[in-house]
Amino acid sequence: MPSPIRENRRYHNHDPDLMGLDRVAISVKSHRLLHQLLSENPKLEKIMRYAKTEIEALIGIRSWVMEVLAGNHLANAFYRGELTNENPYEKLSWKDFGAIRLLDYIDHAGMTYRDQNLRGVAAVNNPIKMIWLAVNHGTGGARPAFFEDMIHLFRQFEGVETRELPDRHQVEKWMERFPSGLDPRIVKLREENRDRILNLIIDKMESGEIVDRKYCFGPDLSPEQKFLQALEWWNDYRFHLKFAVRSADLLNEMLGNSLDPDTMKLLHRAEETGIPIFVNPYYLSLLHVRVPYFAIGADLAIRHYVLYSRQLIEEFGHIVAWEKEDQVEPGKPNAAGWILPSEYSIHRRYPEVAILIPDTTGRACGGLCASCQRMYSFQRGQLNFNLKKLRPDKKWPERLQDLLGYFENDSQLRDILITGGDALMSSDAALEQILDGVYKMAMRKRAANKTRPENEKYAEIVRVRLGSRLPVYLPQRITSEVVGILQDFQKKARLAGIRQFFIQTHVESSMEITPQVKEALRRLNQAGWLVINQHVFTAAASRRGHNAKLRQTLGEVGVLPYYSFSVKGYMENSHNFAPNGRAVQEQMEEKVIGRLSEQAIDELSSRLDQTEEIVDHLAELRGKEDIAFMATDRNVLNLPGVGKSLSFRVIGITRYGRRILQFDHDTTRRHSPIIEKLGKIIIIESKSVSEYLEQLSELGEDPTDYAGLYGYSIGFTDPRLPIYEYPDYEYSVTQEMTNLDLS
Repeated sequence: MPSPIRENRRYHNHDPDLMGLDRVAISVKSHRLLHQLLSENPKLEKIMRYAKTEIEALIGIRSWVMEVLAGNHLANAFYRGELTNENPYEKLSWKDFGAIRLLDYIDHAGMTYRDQNLRGVAAVNNPIKMIWLAVNHGTGGARPAFFEDMIHLFRQFEGVETRELPDRHQVEKWMERFPSGLDPRIVKLREENRDRILNLIIDKMESGEIVDRKYCFGPDLSPEQKFLQALEWWNDYRFHLKFAVRSADLLNEMLGNSLDPDTMKLLHRAEETGIPIFVNPYYLSLLHVRVPYFAIGADLAIRHYVLYSRQLIEEFGHIVAWEKEDQVEPGKPNAAGWILPSEYSIHRRYPEVAILIPDTTGRACGGLCASCQRMYSFQRGQLNFNLKKLRPDKKWPERLQDLLGYFENDSQLRDILITGGDALMSSDAALEQILDGVYKMAMRKRAANKTRPENEKYAEIVRVRLGSRLPVYLPQRITSEVVGILQDFQKKARLAGIRQFFIQTHVESSMEITPQVKEALRRLNQAGWLVINQHVFTAAASRRGHNAKLRQTLGEVGVLPYYSFSVKGYMENSHNFAPNGRAVQEQMEEKVIGRLSEQAIDELSSRLDQTEEIVDHLAELRGKEDIAFMATDRNVLNLPGVGKSLSFRVIGITRYGRRILQFDHDTTRRHSPIIEKLGKIIIIESKSVSEYLEQLSELGEDPTDYAGLYGYSIGFTDPRLPIYEYPDYEYSVTQEMTNLDLS
């Protein structure tokens, strides 16, 4: 492991800006928290006061920790990195985690990292020095959140704070706080919202403020007849796209003028900054205007997707791309080493799968999510809501063939994810054209394999995925025509060897699952497509029991949880960010009660082709396993490098109390060979644990329900369930990787 003395010298020689912190006094609150830290830890105070330099302080803390770990072979082995791909929470004591974190702090002392949360300013990792400066000089610049984190760390290390796991009864009690959109009381409220929105649109039509050829009233209609006509329009997805809200003032009108002045000021600033506003009427009807007593705060996860935060508005224009492999120059390797034919149309990080983003209205969505992973692309204007301009031009069919040729002529690609934007925002004709192109490409790739020698055969296409939030954002889009297109493709694609058909959707809250969504999902299942869910673990969605309730409701409507993503991005997504430690806590304390037995996993895998009966199958399995929900998802973060992982260690903390995480790649799946060169990925979180708990308190949560959160400083990636593995071939795929340049 690196020497603390050597790294400290590097800090002196190469980071002169940090020396300014030696003169930055700490605040009164920081002084009080420091006094609490020292009074609880007399040995720490002794080391700090007797140390003449920060180097002596580092050595003193290291000696103390090593004395505590003497003879603890398991903790020492984990600290040295000798134990991998295992759940450390099943092997290490809570005190061990504290000791390992202190050693990691010391080993990385003096390291500096570019903090994109501060637009690239250097962040310094030297918590022991910050304590030493505070004790001996009252300086160091450490904020209260830093000292709060250190207080909990030393309580963990000293064995004062232990980990108490909630039982199933407690988790289910937390879940009960969150109703689903299928609750009859919620359905009634949404109908009130719908009627209010429709009456507002009718009023604007009558006043001449809205003039439209298609959506207009005939002469001599009574108010009742006009409303009944508007009710019919409500079932037409085109109506919702036509009348999507694009301004802050109209948004407030649609919500019964219920937004407070501060929120409106932010939304007006967002408009001035250039952040698009686009919310369709159906989705807007899911937000509470008349807040029910039994569901206070239940719609927050939805509301935070529609209403923009101060941080997003301030950072818009300065947002940098999170996923480096999405920065593409045609003909040149991306960050993962893959050579791609298009800057905007194909993204790739793994050997087996690539993303196709069509040149259609599929580059738009049914609404804009505030924490969208592609906000950088909205900032650049690559993604927008100008639906007319996004229609494909005459060159698109030829261009589509060229893009699909990339999949056809690649040795490893077996999985095509068509997304955007949103795959189902494409017109019926465009969707049919894309899928027909995929079918023909897969047939050609399979035919070409017949002429290739054994061990030189290419991977054939076995999985097709459509990335779409429309089943949730605008379920009216799942028409009989769309179902027919999907069903026809699914039947003939099997002739090309394609065996897996996934709709990869994004449900954020059980409140989004309405009767309309349930019906849309049923139709997709009837078409032979399995619906899987990618959940984003926002601050509002990270509340105790929220994700567990979502998994439960998903199972009731035939959807399998696939991923739970930590929020990615920098300060622009700080408001919605939940620390990765909370994702681990949720994984270990809530999701755990939904784990399936090996027998249940095998049984589920054997039935996935029977999508028409998926709801009954899932209910039967839940009953057999006696579980409240099925935890078939993996908690991960999309790394700003290559791949997804939740395998990390907290190796440092900034003076603001924001943790510095060192991530490893997920070793359970194949990566581009470039990861051997990349090493570990450093993430500086955009919010301290203290700030997060304060935010939860403002959301109505009791912070004591999250006891132990500070101690979750090591993450591990769940193993991928067999149900998400690719089917085997009857031949060996070549080891050669085409379209790859590691130079």
